[in-house]
Amino acid sequence: MSYSFDLLGVTPLINFFEYQQKNEQDPYRPKTYIGSYNCTLDSFIDAMDMIPKKPEWDWDQVVEKMVQFWVRHEDRVRACEDDLNVDSDEPQLVIARVVNIEALRDNFELLFDV
Repeated sequence: MSYSFDLLGVTPLINFFEYQQKNEQDPYRPKTYIGSYNCTLDSFIDAMDMIPKKPEWDWDQVVEKMVQFWVRHEDRVRACEDDLNVDSDEPQLVIARVVNIEALRDNFELLFDV
């Protein structure tokens, strides 16, 4: 399988929680989102344990993609760190998206099978 990892930005904790409750219940979904209080590789790896209805993916390959992202996109990591460090009245999380590319492709192909 092939995977993609991307940092999306910072959002209030409650927004992320509500999104997960509505949209992250299908264990066969092609993508999932990870939230972390810290913008570090270790914190995102640890946060994978908190994914609801965790898909049956090769999570070692996902970690490899995360490491590759961290090495290649230092500017994006720094931007998220800066956004996270902005004072806010409510708890904030850095959000990342993990995509199973093959499953996403299959979902798109279903759109054309009607």
